[in-house]
Amino acid sequence: MINKLEIDSVQLQFNSKTILSDVYLKCETGKITGLIGRNGTGKTSLIRIIYGTLIPNHKSIRLNEQNIQTPYKREELISYLPQSNYIPKQLRLKRIFSDFELEYSFFESYFTDFKTKYNSTINQLSGGQRRLVESYVLIKSNSKFVLLDEPFSHLTPLLIESIKELIIEEKVNKGFLITDHLYNHIVGINDDLYLLANQKTHLVKNMQEIASLGYIKEE
Repeated sequence: MINKLEIDSVQLQFNSKTILSDVYLKCETGKITGLIGRNGTGKTSLIRIIYGTLIPNHKSIRLNEQNIQTPYKREELISYLPQSNYIPKQLRLKRIFSDFELEYSFFESYFTDFKTKYNSTINQLSGGQRRLVESYVLIKSNSKFVLLDEPFSHLTPLLIESIKELIIEEKVNKGFLITDHLYNHIVGINDDLYLLANQKTHLVKNMQEIASLGYIKEE
């Protein structure tokens, strides 16, 4: 069964300044949905609205045509990777993988640098290693939808490619919504792509359409 998560009629204002206006976005299981846009256009705000931790002036969020009010309270439905670290720094990797019901042996076979870190606290990792762990456990989680805000930050090119491969593998089981300033990594793996510009989302199909909205220069 294909599950469909939709948000529309989004209105968001801060101090009388309009950030988002009549925004619509759809994410489906089995697909990778990309969200790109210049800094300050409201990408993170939109993701937080979808997750339910930012209350806008108006919104409508639906799962399979049914309204949902607080998605973040349903772990089986949705998970969210924020730009900032979210796993408590004192937790050991052993505990983290246990809590997410994931096999550490599979993780360390994929990322061999972690073979000696099973009992390490997440605070003992480098910034890139910490981002990798936080992204991995959500990508492999049991949620129907995973929202990833800047998942490639602090990662080496090799690790970025590994994370992209995992996302592609896991989309069979869930839907992904990804935003990142490294837009080339999103454009390369997305099924659907939205550009946030002029306070609205635009479903775009090619680089020409992206350029016409002023996000990149036309070649």
